[in-house]
Amino acid sequence: MLGIKPGKLPLYYVALSHRSVKESAQENNERLEYLGDAILSAIIADYLFKRYPYKGEGFLTEMRSKMVNRQKLNDIAVKMGLKKLTLYNKFDNALKASQIFGNTLEALVGAVYLDKGYKYTKGWVLKSIIVPYLFVDDLELVDINLKNKLIGWASKNGRVLEFETVEEKMEGGRRVFTIAAVLDGEQVAKGKGYNKKDASQIAAQQAIEKLGL
Repeated sequence: MLGIKPGKLPLYYVALSHRSVKESAQENNERLEYLGDAILSAIIADYLFKRYPYKGEGFLTEMRSKMVNRQKLNDIAVKMGLKKLTLYNKFDNALKASQIFGNTLEALVGAVYLDKGYKYTKGWVLKSIIVPYLFVDDLELVDINLKNKLIGWASKNGRVLEFETVEEKMEGGRRVFTIAAVLDGEQVAKGKGYNKKDASQIAAQQAIEKLGL
């Protein structure tokens, strides 16, 4: 599936193991997810910097956010087949619909990096993630601020929209926020991210899809 021959096989077993089945920090993928997130972000930043030599920092930052947001990575992971390979508690229905598969993808990036080094990982990310799944020309046209879009729709239609923090906890040494989009007092969607802004955008995206907007 990865298109590579693993050298340090145990790394990949750890990368595919969610904490719902492996509680130890040495056995689940949270540490590798943390590392992979940083490596993937650096590779995407380098790719965009070279692809757009005349664009400013704001444009580059926005494009990177579009490429590595939670929902996008989760969609890519599912398309790659990671949902079938990830070891997690399949009796937990909430996990099946969550974004743990995008986290697994980040953990695999971390595993490839530790196994093969940065140069190899950069080439692999380009060939296996960016080219087949991240259509940059299309992403340029995507409105990243979905939260503002949803707020505008609610205001125009006389609906009361709020974004509430429903959970804040530590995962793999990083603070994770869960934000809910609440419409007329009813929770319509939730988003999870390493900061409130990302979590709100994901919640807004989910809400827009559910509301058919």
